[in-house]
Amino acid sequence: MTTEHPTITRFRDDHRRRGGTGQVVILPDSVHTAALAAAALGCEVGAIANSLLFDADGSPVLILTSGAHRVDTTKVAAALGVTALRRATPEFVREHTGQAIGGVSPIGHPAEVPTYLDSWLRRYEVVWAAAGHPAAVFSTTYDELAAMTGAPTMEVE
Repeated sequence: MTTEHPTITRFRDDHRRRGGTGQVVILPDSVHTAALAAAALGCEVGAIANSLLFDADGSPVLILTSGAHRVDTTKVAAALGVTALRRATPEFVREHTGQAIGGVSPIGHPAEVPTYLDSWLRRYEVVWAAAGHPAAVFSTTYDELAAMTGAPTMEVE
């Protein structure tokens, strides 16, 4: 029997605690990009919810964006009232999420991280997001993702 990676176990526990109903899928290979995840799952790239952690003046901010979008960091920084939104270093990501880049889930972090949800994800009946590891994903809906994370909706592009 294979032992599950601890970050996936932490994700599953938090997912259950928050009332998540989606299925966790462990894929045979890492799906660290939206395109790879969409190909592995047979869905549109836009239905992949990328969990992108940014450094906002030294504090973490998590943007859950459609795989079809790029975050306009200038626009989002202005909306959040911070001077700059920078791509987080791998160390910063691990420190604030306990997870590695490419596998950051919307939940399951050591402490709450301010989170925002791309309104574009509303277009999809099923949304897929990372489940704490680059080879793990879970299914959810826009409404469930918003409820589990408490994330307000934001235009990110």
